[in-house]
Amino acid sequence: MLSPSAPPSEPPPPPPPPGTVERWAWDYVLSVDLAHKLDPPPVPPAWESDAAPAPPRRIARPGRPAGLQISARAQKSPGPEALRNPARRAQLFHAFLHHELQAAELMAWALLAFPETPRAFRGGLVHIALDEVRHMRLYADYLAAIGHRFGDFPVRDWFWSRVPAAASPAQFVAVMGMGLEGGNLDHTARFAERFRAIGDAEGAALTERVCAEEIPHVRFGVRWFRRFTQGGASAGQAPPVGASEGAPATQAGGAPPGPSEGPPPGSSDFDVWVRHLPSPLSPLLMRGEPMNRRDRSRSGLSEPFLDALASWTERAPGS
Repeated sequence: MLSPSAPPSEPPPPPPPPGTVERWAWDYVLSVDLAHKLDPPPVPPAWESDAAPAPPRRIARPGRPAGLQISARAQKSPGPEALRNPARRAQLFHAFLHHELQAAELMAWALLAFPETPRAFRGGLVHIALDEVRHMRLYADYLAAIGHRFGDFPVRDWFWSRVPAAASPAQFVAVMGMGLEGGNLDHTARFAERFRAIGDAEGAALTERVCAEEIPHVRFGVRWFRRFTQGGASAGQAPPVGASEGAPATQAGGAPPGPSEGPPPGSSDFDVWVRHLPSPLSPLLMRGEPMNRRDRSRSGLSEPFLDALASWTERAPGS
């Protein structure tokens, strides 16, 4: 289903042509097949936009496998001692897997929603989506090893209830890359310590691996946010110097393409970032406790930016 982004008199755009990157993204978001979500087909080499400008397509909600129970309310996160219970750990890793699924879908969503962006940006979204899919499989393997599978617990499509409110690519990378993925650096580091403390070395190593592989995703968001908000990346412009030309990513991991390096954002950029968070989102929702300042810094966020985020005290609406 498409969200209303055109006047009522205009019909919604048709699906992208088969055999294109855009159709791959479309099919991934809307698929109701869990096997497709966990192991999508290879990304085609052709882009719809190679032949003609692609229309924006804003999918309102994703396809969900039959039997997957969607909850409107979040499950309470287990405390450190509760994680000694394998069932509670399974519930937590199940939530991690669903977060990765939503992230993969929303990268594909943004590729379709913002076809006017540079090819390097859209190619980077594909690359990140494939990283998230790989993380899903790692979490699924962990669940299987402790006797569970995806679908055993209710899930909450919270990302989908907030991220599609982004009206521009700058808003998208603000909320998804710098915001939610930045917060994931905090959460994965915290839970890795908790898993290690209870003797779950495998769970600790897995969350540490995901944390390390999320750093380039946040860096991608930081760089493109700077590019978009400084007016340097609009439709029709060449990809930034040093960036990938936007060829579809392979199934392998690695750093996604992004604009060339520049100075990290400072405190004034924090204010710009806050203004780009779609209402009613607050920086508090993008911050875990404790903050993983080391990996956030590695992602390109400056100390003044992190100081401003750490000191933000406004009550978080929309949670």
